[in-house]
Amino acid sequence: MTLDFEPVGDLTGPGEAKSNLDVLARLFPDAVVDGTVDLDALRGLLGENAAPTTAEAFGLRWPGMAEARRLSTLPATGTLLPKPEESVDWDNTRNIVIEGDNLEGLRLLRRGYTNKVDVIYIDPPYNTGNDFVYEDKRVTSQAGHETLAGQRDDEGALQAGTESDRVQDRRTGASRHSAWLSMMYPRLLVAHHLLKETGVIIVAIDDCEHARLKLLMDRVFGAENFIANLIWQGGRKNDSRYVSVGHDYMLIYAKNEGVLRQSETRWRERKPGVDEILARASEIWRSHDDKEAANKAYKKFLKGMAKKGATAGVLRFANLDETTGRPYNADRDLSAPNLRASGDYDIYHPVTKKAVTRPQGGSGWRMTKESAQQMIKDDLIVFGEDETKVPRGKIFLDEMSDQVAESVFNQERTSAGKSLVNLLGCDVFPFPKDVNVVARWLNIVTDRNPNALILDFFAGSGSTGHAVMNLNAADGGNRRYILVQLDEPVGEDGYNTIADITRERLRRAGQQIVSKQSPDAAPIDTGFRSYRLASSNVKVWDGTPDQLSLLEAVDNLVAGRTADDLLVEMMLRMGVELTTPLETREVAGSPLYNLAGTLFAYFGTDITIDRANEVAKALAAWRDEEPGDADTTVVVRDTGFVDSAAKLNFAAALKQAGFTTLRSI
Repeated sequence: MTLDFEPVGDLTGPGEAKSNLDVLARLFPDAVVDGTVDLDALRGLLGENAAPTTAEAFGLRWPGMAEARRLSTLPATGTLLPKPEESVDWDNTRNIVIEGDNLEGLRLLRRGYTNKVDVIYIDPPYNTGNDFVYEDKRVTSQAGHETLAGQRDDEGALQAGTESDRVQDRRTGASRHSAWLSMMYPRLLVAHHLLKETGVIIVAIDDCEHARLKLLMDRVFGAENFIANLIWQGGRKNDSRYVSVGHDYMLIYAKNEGVLRQSETRWRERKPGVDEILARASEIWRSHDDKEAANKAYKKFLKGMAKKGATAGVLRFANLDETTGRPYNADRDLSAPNLRASGDYDIYHPVTKKAVTRPQGGSGWRMTKESAQQMIKDDLIVFGEDETKVPRGKIFLDEMSDQVAESVFNQERTSAGKSLVNLLGCDVFPFPKDVNVVARWLNIVTDRNPNALILDFFAGSGSTGHAVMNLNAADGGNRRYILVQLDEPVGEDGYNTIADITRERLRRAGQQIVSKQSPDAAPIDTGFRSYRLASSNVKVWDGTPDQLSLLEAVDNLVAGRTADDLLVEMMLRMGVELTTPLETREVAGSPLYNLAGTLFAYFGTDITIDRANEVAKALAAWRDEEPGDADTTVVVRDTGFVDSAAKLNFAAALKQAGFTTLRSI
């Protein structure tokens, strides 16, 4: 039985290069030799499905693509520092806001959130030709790009298009497109891991990169998982020289469309105005004793709803059922779809007692004679003035309240900017996402799942988080969000970075939502936990004289970091969700952390044998208060013991108490 504490830093996660190698080794052990892949052996195992190295492949290619792909496989090297002081309701919220580079942020989230995200909505920076803020280290210089693209020879001389007066534009444009693609590619690859098999991603984009983004999404998510190319018409531009290009796109992909199809998933949304109409119809019916007066009042109300934007498809439900008061129309065709399926019998008019005219073409009825009699009894058939009119069936609004969304929609963009100015009191963020548009499509693609987890790693002003809170306020849901925003400087109106705007927008939006709730409404989560990306709490060995000093090497942790900082890094490295329920008790002068009873952490220092025994007893006692079947892990500070004897004694005590997994940081 080993008594070693395995370092948390030695663990690997899904999508990282080491994990990918392990997967290959399990699938094709003959192709993995001494920790490396024998590509020839792998090609032989795949047979005719393996393309030769010289094969020409269809798809998007650009200089720097291989390096961009490699970046997605690297393990995270940083950590997230918790910032309760800039958060809202830290102890209870399940929402997360991360400030820092989103590629490293996504890599940090990968271990704990792989296959857990329901929908990703991102509005990445459009390629305007300016320098990118998200400029990763692999982005090449102009000359370097031209060399990779074959436009320069080994000596650096330009080799392409020198006779063209647009060659400089083409070279510059190609470099910018490549830089943009290299920025997006690794982020999308990591994001793919985070989505559930039933998950969906929505990416907003404009004309400049739409075609390349579509090919990139085909590569990452698979062309077979393409769902739709939405067109959002946001307004007319009368100053355009040729055509008013006032639209943007939203590309929608499923992680696995086959899984959605097998589960009979059908995306639907409520028809505009239907809920208000149903509520008002019920109120009118209850407040009128006379049925004719109720119908008259209801029709008057519908005229007002037409001015509010209710569609003709809803307004045609212009009658109240005489028995139940439910809005209906008499549009149901009762004729059989074909002669073979027709019912050959007569239906008699309730007043004239004569057989009514059968459906046009001489076909019979679609229901059996018994069903027709029951429908007449239940007042589900509407007859004409006499038997010469073909009767129709009733269709009730509450049974037809949903509709499929169209791929083209109109929504003025200026309203989103005005709303944000009103909320923040200043015009500090140009072109924010429209909260209503985001909320609408989040609700559609999650099939109105009230418990969905939503990720936005280009958070901007925080519209996605705002939209999630609005959805929860509307239906009492428990949706939660994770937002990642770069610490891009703005330096105006009291905001240092865009991430500052993100957090303030969420604070004010949450307060606004709570202020509008009725006193008896169920509470919703309007808080968030704030984290900031930073270097690891563990010092990186760089061979400097200070680190070569034995005294300096005693503590392997960065000065000034707290036990809470260590806890978060440990959670990230071990794949524990950041909002996992946490309890804390003071033991031997330091906090003992309990994460949902399956993981304990203790980062105390100067642990002697006596203190080790005290902590071990406290651990066992706390675990036994609510014993479970799950394996329980204990994590400690690697340099927290006064000597190796104390560390060995602690490990032995934990093993004796039944703890099976020991880790150190």
